[in-house]
Amino acid sequence: MIPREAVMTRDEMKNLIERLHSLWSTGDLAAIPTFYASDFVGHMSATSRLGTLHGHSGVRDAIERVRNAVTGFTETIDDMIIEGDKVVTRYVCTGTHTQPFLDAAPTGQPIRVKEISIFRIQDGRVAEQWCGKIVDD
Repeated sequence: MIPREAVMTRDEMKNLIERLHSLWSTGDLAAIPTFYASDFVGHMSATSRLGTLHGHSGVRDAIERVRNAVTGFTETIDDMIIEGDKVVTRYVCTGTHTQPFLDAAPTGQPIRVKEISIFRIQDGRVAEQWCGKIVDD
């Protein structure tokens, strides 16, 4: 665990974000405080329909909603850029839509959603995130 107020190296930041994406893939809700600040704010894209996430409970709710609706939900990182206190990832979310997601009825079909997230890291945890879907041509 990174001590609070410590300056993280690029390797530590890379590891933190790789493990954060793994958290969404495994659904290990108990690990949320390891990766997210208690006052975390997540600015999710309108297409995700998750809205703005606040704190650990917001992250927990979002992970539960996604993983309950999408069987085998997995996030796979394609690219990562680290600059200053920010990490950017381009990644793909996959799984099968087997249960309702918010107001969307289950399709039973595989999903493949390409996204980009910008994570702002403070005191060894993600304090803020901006997430957007990549629209294919």
